[in-house]
Amino acid sequence: MSGASEQRGRSWFQALTRGATPLEGLPASLLVADGMLGEQPVRYLAVVADGDNPFPRARDGEVGLLEGWGLAKAVDDAIQADAEGPQKRALIAIVDVPSQAYGRREEAYGIHQALAAAVDSYARARLAGHAVIGLLVGKAMSGAFLAHGYQAQRLIALRDPGVMVHAMGKSAAARITLRSVEELESLAASIPPMAYDLDSYASLGLLWETLSVENIAEPTGGDRTRVEGCLVQALADIAGGSKDLRSRLGAPNRAASSRVRELLRTQW
Repeated sequence: MSGASEQRGRSWFQALTRGATPLEGLPASLLVADGMLGEQPVRYLAVVADGDNPFPRARDGEVGLLEGWGLAKAVDDAIQADAEGPQKRALIAIVDVPSQAYGRREEAYGIHQALAAAVDSYARARLAGHAVIGLLVGKAMSGAFLAHGYQAQRLIALRDPGVMVHAMGKSAAARITLRSVEELESLAASIPPMAYDLDSYASLGLLWETLSVENIAEPTGGDRTRVEGCLVQALADIAGGSKDLRSRLGAPNRAASSRVRELLRTQW
């Protein structure tokens, strides 16, 4: 599993936050730190594996109750702290999340509300003028990605077979669709939204940039410099654009989405 085996989210958080100030009082599965990226103050956030998580279904990097509410708090605190300040810190979501936490307790205690709170906080931060960037270093799956990273104005992905984006894992998708994994992979070759690879996802217009690094599991100093340079470029690009997500609609494979929005504006 992404969180348990490689800890990519933790590795990249540690690489990018050297000299940054960690936030206290959050779940052990949530790493947050404030630092500087060039001249821009930033808050880095990562969900990581925690073998001692009191919710067993959230021990391998999944986004569960603690993680959803924790993300919401960390982002809300930044919004409130910078509300009257001259400069709003950027939010960098480091994404390696294999899934939301599936479990009876999670459902009973309202995981939908916890994850919705995280989405809402990221969206309100973006609309309040905080630049939001999602850095995909591992899996970006299902409701976990929606809660942590998907609200970003710019999505940056590292090029590696282990970096995957989808609504659900292959085995789960096969069970739901009553197909084999091999059949799903065959369909994905001609239907980009069904695929897991970055090129298919990029064809939907959702990625701002992809980067190759030397060691994605244990980033080198050069890897850190390369990624930081890309993050700085993304911040500059955001500064000259809108606060919404309209930049994702220009790709040919999103033509239908653009057309639907056009018709809705005309009718309403």
